[in-house]
Order: sequence, then C-alpha cells, then structure tokens
Amino acid sequence: MEENVEVEMGAIQLQRPSADVSSSSPTRDVASADSKGHEKEQRRRAHIQFATLCWTLYLAGWNDGTTGPLLPRIQRVYNINFAVVSLLFVFACIGFISGALSNLVLDGRYGFGKVIVLGSLFQVVAYCFESAAPPFPLFVLGYAINGVGMALQDAQANGFVACLRDNPEMKMGILHAAYGAGAFSSPLVATQFAQQPHWSFHYLCSLALALLNTILLIAVFGLKTQDECLAQIGVPPCEKGNSERSRFRQVFALRIVHLMAFFILVYVGVEVTVGGWIVTYVIDVRGGGPSSGYISSGFFGGLMVGRVSLLWVNRKIGERRALFIYAFLAIGLELIVWLVPSLVGGAVAVSVIGILLGPMYPIAMNHAGRVLPRWLLTVSIGWIAGCGQAGSALLPFVTGAIASKSGIKTLQPVLVSMMAFMTFIWALVPSGARRED
Repeated sequence: MEENVEVEMGAIQLQRPSADVSSSSPTRDVASADSKGHEKEQRRRAHIQFATLCWTLYLAGWNDGTTGPLLPRIQRVYNINFAVVSLLFVFACIGFISGALSNLVLDGRYGFGKVIVLGSLFQVVAYCFESAAPPFPLFVLGYAINGVGMALQDAQANGFVACLRDNPEMKMGILHAAYGAGAFSSPLVATQFAQQPHWSFHYLCSLALALLNTILLIAVFGLKTQDECLAQIGVPPCEKGNSERSRFRQVFALRIVHLMAFFILVYVGVEVTVGGWIVTYVIDVRGGGPSSGYISSGFFGGLMVGRVSLLWVNRKIGERRALFIYAFLAIGLELIVWLVPSLVGGAVAVSVIGILLGPMYPIAMNHAGRVLPRWLLTVSIGWIAGCGQAGSALLPFVTGAIASKSGIKTLQPVLVSMMAFMTFIWALVPSGARRED
C-alpha cells in the first residue's frame, strides 16, 4: 500500500514540471504579441514622421515653383527690369545662407524638433508679407525671411532621413519627389493668379500650406530632439556627443563636404534657374502665350517622376555612374532647346530634362550618408543642403543680371555652361571615403 502511494506521489511530482511549462506558454505568447504590437506601432509612427517631412519638402517645392510663372507679372506690377526683379533671388540667397549658418548653431543647441518648427514659422511670416503685395523692398524682404525658414527645414529634414536605417536611398528619393510634386503643382495655380488682378493672392494659398505644415510638425515631432524622435521608431541615435566647436572644426576640415556643397549649390541653381526663367524665355524668345507657365510645371513634374521612376536605374548601374549619364543627356537636350526654334519641342525637352535632373539631389544626399561620419552627418548634410538653397537663389540672380544686359536669349548658353560645370564638380567628389563610425 505504501509502495503504491509512493508511486502515485512520484507520478504527481513528475507531472508538475510539465504543468509549469504549459502555464508559461501563454506568458511567452503575450510577450510575443506585445513585441509585435510595439513594432507595428513603431512602423506606423515612422510612416507618419516620414510623410510629415515629405509635406515639408512639398512646401519647399511649391515655393520654388511659384516664382517662375509670377515673374513676368511682378515685373509689370512693379515696373522693373531683369536686374531689379532678380533681387528676389538675391534676398532669398541671403536668407538661405543665413539659415544654413544658423542651423549649424541651432541644431546642437535646441535640437531637431524646435529648429524645424522655427523654420516653418519663418515661412508663415514670409507669406503674410508677400500676400499683401507690399512695396517692392518689403516684397523682397519676404523672400529673405522665407529663405531662412526653408534652409532650416531643408537641413533638418534631409539630416533626419539620412539617419534612417530602413531603405534610406528609396526614402530620400521619395522625399525629394515630394519636392518635385510641390514644384509641379504650384505653377498650375500661379499661372492662373498671374492673369488675375489680385495676383498676390497666390501667396495666401502658400500661407495656408505653411500653417498646415507648422501644425503637422508640432503634432508629429513635438519639439523633441532628433535622437528622441528616432528612438520612437526604433532607430539608434545618428550622432555622438561631440562638442559644437569640435563638430564645426571636423565638418569644415572635410574636403568632401565642401565639394558636395559646391556640387549641390550648382545643381539646385540649375534646377531653379530652369524653372524660374524658362517661362520668361518662352514668352520673349519663342513667342509663347499667357499659358506658358505650364512649361514650368512640366519641368518640375519631370523632376518628380525622375526621382521615383529612375530609382531602379540608379541601383542597376550604380548611383555615381548614373549621375554622369543623366548629366550628359540633360546637356544634350538643353542644346536642343537652345538651337531648335520649336515651342512644342522645347517644352517636351524641358520636361525630359526635369526627369534627368530629378535623381541627382537624392543621389548626392545618399552619397553623403555613405561616406561621412555618422556623428557629423546631420550637421554636414545641413550645410550641404543650405548651400543648395543658396544656389537656388544665387544662380537665377546671375542669370537675370546677364539677361538684363544681353537679353533672356542668353538663358540656354548659361544653363549649358552650368550643367557642364556641375558635372565636372561631381567628377571631383571622391567615390568613397574613410568613414569612422
């Protein structure tokens, strides 16, 4: 009898571990479900963050695409020549450079969230100025204020996306395709306003977009630092804790940073010169009508399409080699626009030039993300992007100054020269660099 009891007790004892194992299985399932839920929430937040930055770049493109169709109307309203109207680009350039330099200080002191929202507020103030069609000195002041805001936002948005781990090349292409979408859509609206008595009300549309941009940036990023925002989506910090002075010395000691900044300056200058002056060129040289502003939309629409549709080409043949091919083809098409006196043919060629130029900016930013040290990436890309914004004002101004003396017919030879110089600079950019992570 005692032996039977001992056997039964042993059976009970042997059964207990299996009961414990079975009881722990639901716990593991709950933990696994929590982990999956957390990852899903991180992915959702990452999509929202990225979409918000795309809207910021959409607004930047909207702003750059606005000037071209309105330029002939601005000249008539203020009764000014090419040289004087080009002051719009000069003051915008001053704003861009000021914003790029300010970003170097503000980024380390206040962080991503506060700096990008501050930039959006500058744009809101600028559009309030411009929508009232004030005297020309105040009108160009609005361009300077806008330049500061765009430089701050562009630097922070590019630096943030460059720090992402999940397919950053594609996301950089999509981010700048959003810029192209904004630059494509704004001439469609601006061309209509250019023919209306209240032409400056176009800037009220821009003001509404800028207010929405500010609200989204505050709601999504909450004035947090870049590291905090990246942590919300499960991405490790992009930078290390170097002092500001040390980071500045390291950034400006890198030859590749200066070469890429110069390349982006010329590239963005070419891009905005085409979009900004092509309408005036078509009207004055090719005899285009009031709807010529849509050619600017065709160019920026091509820019948007190229940044997405050519991603597979970039991967297939390599981004560095692809940029050279795009540049040579774009120069060839620009020669056609210059030498073949066809309005329709020129309009189509300008759109294809937009497709070819489109991938160049994302390619340059991706290259910076590969070759620059990670703890210097945000500051370096901020400086490079700021120089690009300065180029978007500087080179169109130079073009306008030349046109005031020799006529707008000089636009095409100037563009061909700029594109050739841009290609030469890219050849000087090292294909690889020692990256100390």
